[in-house]
Amino acid sequence: MAQVCRALRRVTSCDPPWRRIARASLNAGFSRLGTDLMSSVPVKERVKVSQNWRLGRCREGILLKWRCSQMPWMQLEDNSLYISQANFILAYQFRPDGASLNRRPLGVFAGHDEDVCHFVLANSHIISAGGDGKIGVHKIHSTFAVKYSAHEQEVNCVDCKGNIIVSGSRDRTAKVWPLTSGRLGQCLHTIQTEDRVWSIAISPLLSSFVTGTACCGHFSPLRIWDLNSGQLMTHLGSDFPPGAGVLDVMYESPSTLLSCGYDTYVRYWDLRTSVRKCVMEWEEPHDSTLYCLQTDGNHLLATGSSYYGVVRLWDRRQRACLHAFPLTSTPLSSPVYCLRFTTTHLYAALSYNLHVLDFKNP
Repeated sequence: MAQVCRALRRVTSCDPPWRRIARASLNAGFSRLGTDLMSSVPVKERVKVSQNWRLGRCREGILLKWRCSQMPWMQLEDNSLYISQANFILAYQFRPDGASLNRRPLGVFAGHDEDVCHFVLANSHIISAGGDGKIGVHKIHSTFAVKYSAHEQEVNCVDCKGNIIVSGSRDRTAKVWPLTSGRLGQCLHTIQTEDRVWSIAISPLLSSFVTGTACCGHFSPLRIWDLNSGQLMTHLGSDFPPGAGVLDVMYESPSTLLSCGYDTYVRYWDLRTSVRKCVMEWEEPHDSTLYCLQTDGNHLLATGSSYYGVVRLWDRRQRACLHAFPLTSTPLSSPVYCLRFTTTHLYAALSYNLHVLDFKNP
C-alpha cells in the first residue's frame, strides 16, 4: 500500500494502523496491558524489528573481553551499560548503533574487597552486593559511596525499590535496610530463611518481597515475606525436588512472578488467587540449569543456560523454544550469568566476554 502513492505511504507510516499488530508481536514495546512503553519510537519500525526476533535473524558480536574468568552482572539504563568485573562496577556509554560501546568507561565504582555478586540501579544509586558480606551504595553521578557489613557470608543478591533495600546471603538470612541518609547500614529486619538465598525481588507495591533459595532446607524455594514486619506470608509450590534452587526471580506485575533455576524450568506464578499457583512453565530442552531470565512485559521471554552460553528466546503463548543462540564453543563453555535486552539488541554476559545480538541490523 505504501508503494501506491504518497498519501497511502503517509497513512501506512502512522502509528494507529500498526498498534494492533504490535500488541501481538514479540518485543514491540507494548506491555501485556497494551501500554506503550516506547512512545518515542515509531510503531511501524518496532514491528519491523519484531519480525527479526520472531524469525531469529540477528548479527552476533562481542562488546567486551576480559582475561580472567568472571561471574559478571549487568544493568541497562538509558544509553548506558553497567557491568561488574571482579570487585568493580564499570559504566559504559553505547554508541548510536547500540551494538558497540565507547572504549573508555564513563565511571568506575569500587569499594568491595571481593567480587561483586549482584547489583541494581535505583534512585540514582548503585546498590551492590559483594562476596565480602558487604553492601555498597554508590551515587551514579557523584563520588559518594558508602559500604557497610551486612551478612556473615557473601551477599548473593540485592534489590531496591522505594528507598528500601533487601539482601539475601549464603548465611541463610535475608535482611531489610533503609536507603535514606543518616540511616544507611541500620538493619530493619533480619529473616531466618533456613536456606541459602540465591535471588530476591521486591514487589512493585512495596508491601512484600520474594526470596529464591537453594531448596535444601525446606520443600519450597520461593517464599514471600511481609516487607514491614518481616513475617512469612506464603510460599509458592510444594513439589520441588531437593536442590531445585531458584537463581533468578522477577516481578512482572504486582500479581505475577517469573522464576528459574536448577530444575531447568521457567515458571510463571499468579499471586491473585488464594492458591497462588504456577499457571505456565517452560522447560529447558537440554536439561540445563537456567541462570537468568528477562521478559519484555508481553510475549517475549529470554533465558540464559549453564552450558555453551546458550540464550533461548520463547514466545510465551507456546511451550516450545522459539530460537536458541549458542555463544561459546566447547573449550570455552560458560553459563550466561546475566542477560538484558532492548527492542533492538540483546546483551549476554559470560565468563570471558560480553556478547550482543543485533536484531535491528541482522
